[in-house]
Amino acid sequence: MEEKTANIKSQMRKGMLEYCILLVLKEDRKYTSDIIDRMRKSGLVVVEGTLYTLLNRLRKEGKLTYEWEESPKGPPRKYYRLTPFGSEVLQYMSEAWDEIASTVDSLRSADESNESKTINLEKQNENNL
Repeated sequence: MEEKTANIKSQMRKGMLEYCILLVLKEDRKYTSDIIDRMRKSGLVVVEGTLYTLLNRLRKEGKLTYEWEESPKGPPRKYYRLTPFGSEVLQYMSEAWDEIASTVDSLRSADESNESKTINLEKQNENNL
């Protein structure tokens, strides 16, 4: 069961990874390790290879741009930032996320409510016996 749970979590993370990256870059430009650190602090572990692949795709799609900056501690660093198009996509993704989260919360609440009703009915039946 743990393996199935891990697979489910992995698939759900993949589905929301682009959105999370755009959220991290919403306020300011970030270096790759900054993005990874921010994700990790939020509980989403991302490996560099996965991140670089996704950043490259987002750049090709026009959602991100980057700039090189000299580093006092080594080679130049590539800093990513949202493009105006990326900001627009982020807005649409946020609206979609809110709608999806609301739907899921509603379904979960209904399920929990039905579960509570079932438990209460079972208790009533026990008391009537």
